[in-house]
Amino acid sequence: MLNKITVSAPGKLMLFGEHAAVYGFPCIVTAVDQRLTLTLEPTNSDKITINAPELQLTGYAKNLADIGKGEIPKAAQIIEAAISVFHQKYPLKKGFTITTKCGFSPNYGFGSSSASAVTTIKALSALTSRNLDQSRIFKLAFAAVRLIQPKNSGFDVAAATWGGTLIYQLDHPVQELNFDLIQSNAAIIVGYTGVKADTPTLVGQVADKRNQNPVAVSRIFMAVSDIVTQAKVAMAGNDFVVLGKLMNFNQDYLRNLGVSSEKLETLISAAKNNGAYGAKLSGAGGGDCMIAIAPKAKVEQINREIEASGGEPVNVAIGAEGVKIENN
Repeated sequence: MLNKITVSAPGKLMLFGEHAAVYGFPCIVTAVDQRLTLTLEPTNSDKITINAPELQLTGYAKNLADIGKGEIPKAAQIIEAAISVFHQKYPLKKGFTITTKCGFSPNYGFGSSSASAVTTIKALSALTSRNLDQSRIFKLAFAAVRLIQPKNSGFDVAAATWGGTLIYQLDHPVQELNFDLIQSNAAIIVGYTGVKADTPTLVGQVADKRNQNPVAVSRIFMAVSDIVTQAKVAMAGNDFVVLGKLMNFNQDYLRNLGVSSEKLETLISAAKNNGAYGAKLSGAGGGDCMIAIAPKAKVEQINREIEASGGEPVNVAIGAEGVKIENN
């Protein structure tokens, strides 16, 4: 029998294009160096056990034949969906225990659910010696996430799978961007509002707005798509001033969609008023995190102002490695 398998996948930050991505427009997403780790330990029984301590789930168990059926606790839904999708494609023979450990707060909106799905598929691939490539891991994990989150566009699954910084567009090949800030004089700053966003509700609100005024919302999405194109060029040239302006433009459109919030605006203003090139919300909005791009010399000052404004600075590096086996 194989020994236990430990797999990790990164969290993500949306840099440009949120909400438009749900409707098939391109976006730019980056993986962050805070990771979710999943350990799978094979057993000789037919029982599947899931432990997710950060979500107050311990000892949740059911037989392999019952996976995907019946009542499922919210904390186990994504992992059980991933097991079910894999099992339908590649039938499993025996049970196992899965335990997750999240290196970041699930409240940040860094994509812990998608990272859970991706690590589950990767671990099952190793368990069954199938060694699935990234494209197949993405396909199965995305199918699992969509069982629970039907409106999910897949960018968070892509970031957890491939890592790095990506241009992602639904039903298109993933494009990897060379965007490395380590040797540059700029940095990405992240501030958490302290408010956990309700992504399905926010996506639904934008859908309602689109139904009520399809022409105006379509124009917004097209403008955001153009911002993504311009951001790709600016990233290639390390033009941080332009990237900051594009963040500000993107935030204007997100504000028009009604997904910003007073707390997000406060933190965005704190960053811009203290030397950031630009700032915007990252993700669905309503809460979670804002991001800014700024000269490295301004990072400490901006983080202090974010904290003074009631936010929580979150120290992350972008462009992190995608899903990987830590030991086998």
